[in-house]
Amino acid sequence: KLLVGYNLSVRFSYVCLTDRAVKLLERNIPSILRLTRGVDLKVNRRLCSKPLQEGAPQPRSRSALRVPGHRPTDWEKKCLLWAGHFKKPEDIPETVSIEAIRAAQTTLRVKVSYVMIALTILGCIAMVIRGKQAIKRHESLTSINLEKKAQWKEEATQSTSAKP
Repeated sequence: KLLVGYNLSVRFSYVCLTDRAVKLLERNIPSILRLTRGVDLKVNRRLCSKPLQEGAPQPRSRSALRVPGHRPTDWEKKCLLWAGHFKKPEDIPETVSIEAIRAAQTTLRVKVSYVMIALTILGCIAMVIRGKQAIKRHESLTSINLEKKAQWKEEATQSTSAKP
């Protein structure tokens, strides 16, 4: 019974400590970051001079005033052709949407990455084949290094013996 009472008191003290820690931390957490239950989160505008008007119209951005579309450069035209958006250079209109150009560039990035993956796999296969051929010729890195070191030792002994 004594151990059971001790375990309960230890557990109760841990709960009290965690509650105190949470209360202390809540004081230091900004009001936006605090967990709120059932409260609509809005930006706190205590330091602003004007109150927030929900129905106020937003200022229009400059892009809305411009003519929609983009005059593609030669490189962008090539991207559109290579990505398959158009068949011939004559089919490309004078103005193309930015989204179409970005989609073409993304398609090209994916195609280039596929080509690089294929080339990496081919390079690995070629290195395995060359390594197997070198084993058949009884060549290895250790034998090549030992031959070089032996040659360097010969050159070193010849240079020391040649000096009077």
